[in-house]
Amino acid sequence: MLIDKRLIRYILRKGSNQAADELIQRYYDDLYFYLYRQVGNGNDALDLTQEVFIAALKGLSSYDDRKSSFRTWLFRIGTYKVIDARRKVKMTWIELKDEEWIEEKDFDESLYQKELLRSINQYVASFRPEIQEIFRLRVYGELSFPDIASLLAQKEERIKAQYYRLIKKIREEFHEHE
Repeated sequence: MLIDKRLIRYILRKGSNQAADELIQRYYDDLYFYLYRQVGNGNDALDLTQEVFIAALKGLSSYDDRKSSFRTWLFRIGTYKVIDARRKVKMTWIELKDEEWIEEKDFDESLYQKELLRSINQYVASFRPEIQEIFRLRVYGELSFPDIASLLAQKEERIKAQYYRLIKKIREEFHEHE
């Protein structure tokens, strides 16, 4: 298995489709689940995953492996794609069909958790984009603080402080849900 750096070099120098396929396969699932956790819809996550890989391959020459890992760089592109997608959201009404009824014992609990998550995401969206990005990379991307600090070219301590201040505010805002 070739390392990312070598695959990227094959893509840039030789236009290797095989190397591009391998790079995509390597990160596809992680990226898809990262995006799915943010948008909560499988089709939207699939579309965003495709958009991220297209953007990554088009901008591959600008990737600098000294600043971050390829995975971290890919997740950052994903974060921006999610933010862009949320700006474009228009309300659409979906018809309910009889076969879409779900009978689950924990349906209410599942619905409650989804609503709570949606509320938390809306609350986080009220903060500056830099804070949102740290939250999304940490929570949805499961990136470490050193990776986030490297990606955003900031000190790790600053990233941690901003993240934990936001978590404290989320706990204060949603304390009745604990």
